[in-house]
Amino acid sequence: MKPYLDAPASAGPGRTALLVVNLGTPDAPTRGAVHRYLAQFLHDHRVVELTRWLWCPILHFIILPLRSGKVAKKYASIWVEGGSPLLVYTQRLAQGLQHAMPDVSVRVAMRYGNPSVPDVLRKLQEEGMSRLLVLPLYPQYSASTSGSVLDAVGKELAGWRRTPDLRFIADYHLDGGWLDAMEARVRAHWDLHGRADQLVMSFHGLPKRYEKAGDPYPRQCEAGARALAARLGLAEGEWKLTYQSRFGREEWLQPYTDKTLEALARDGVKTVDVVCPGFAVDCLETLEEIAVENGEAFRHAGGEALRYISALNDEPGHVAALAAIARRQLQGWPH
Repeated sequence: MKPYLDAPASAGPGRTALLVVNLGTPDAPTRGAVHRYLAQFLHDHRVVELTRWLWCPILHFIILPLRSGKVAKKYASIWVEGGSPLLVYTQRLAQGLQHAMPDVSVRVAMRYGNPSVPDVLRKLQEEGMSRLLVLPLYPQYSASTSGSVLDAVGKELAGWRRTPDLRFIADYHLDGGWLDAMEARVRAHWDLHGRADQLVMSFHGLPKRYEKAGDPYPRQCEAGARALAARLGLAEGEWKLTYQSRFGREEWLQPYTDKTLEALARDGVKTVDVVCPGFAVDCLETLEEIAVENGEAFRHAGGEALRYISALNDEPGHVAALAAIARRQLQGWPH
């Protein structure tokens, strides 16, 4: 077995590639597919920073047997023609980027699941890639997301005889074009449905100890949320930042989305709009957890309506913002 993956002899003069990476998804809304996906996802030490001798027995003998079937049913409730919404919308977003950047080879990879980072990178190598720009679809940086993407890319490239020139976009939470697109998305919702009593900006949660270890994620969530609220002309009492999707017993970033929504309902708030600025495209955490699960919890606590504001997905403003970010990163790169 060769220690390095040799470059194809017909690699040619070299091309620039943009690798768009999202979290990932099961291949199907079935127990087996979800089990495989969760096993890969939750084995990543960037995601769960516990010693393996403690975590692996918990994962394989408790979490995966108990959760795989339940999560599969949730995926089945949002599955669309073409597959998981996260994969479908990410592919459409990449198609828009390819149209906006015809001189660059735009490809989609999933950090967990398919198409995998190693498989996509090897196909790009066969096509003669010599420059690689990596764009994780996480506006806010965390070691558990963007950092893990860089791990996967680096692990694959470590086995190559000839590695490409490499650039990496760590975050874009304060990018003007992205904020323009987010503002336009919220205002379009308001134009169609009117403004609710409260706007909640819900971000994916993170264990509190990650922040204490130096992860910049919560600071970037707060900075981006404040910038968006300012653009929307919202006063302090008209919007809230919250964190969703926690699991386990340890403390996570607060305030929690579900608890906040229930408290708002008990305090007499009848309608809330919820937007999720940390999710580039719609997925299980937005379509099922927010729109369905948290919507039911809000109404059960006394609220009347939770209106979920969809992610940017493949909207033209989103494509334009990400294309502009990528173009700036490509400046000065010799061809």
